[in-house]
Amino acid sequence: MMELAERKVNCPYCGEVIDILIDCSVAQQNYIEDCQVCCRPITFDITVDAEGELYVLLSSEND
Repeated sequence: MMELAERKVNCPYCGEVIDILIDCSVAQQNYIEDCQVCCRPITFDITVDAEGELYVLLSSEND
């Protein structure tokens, strides 16, 4: 069953707050998605630990 969590994060390029939806049924995720404001590519590293705690790390392509 897919569990979705909504998070507000800051774009590493323009600093704007963007809303993202995360599928919490997948423990480890890594993907690239463009910022909804400045359209630059953001790398998302997402981890859901054994207790269900969600960790979101964002980086720019130059990090």
